[in-house]
Amino acid sequence: MDEFRQPKFQWGQPVLAAIDLVNDGSYPDCATDELLAARGTRGEVVQVGSHVETQTPVYLVEFADGRVVGCLEEEISPAALAAA
Repeated sequence: MDEFRQPKFQWGQPVLAAIDLVNDGSYPDCATDELLAARGTRGEVVQVGSHVETQTPVYLVEFADGRVVGCLEEEISPAALAAA
């Protein structure tokens, strides 16, 4: 088994959606392929977990509209603390 990769982001850290985040069918009450957060949307990491099979970090990010979306590291980027 591969070693667990340490998370790049921490709880409470402000982030931006690095890409358009669309529903892959796993987000409830939304159509598949519905836009969940547009690229550049600001959010905050509210939980850090890991994908068991791949041992990679998974982040729950709460975006400005209150929607909480599961994200991989390549789907988010750090946001400047001073940005609104």
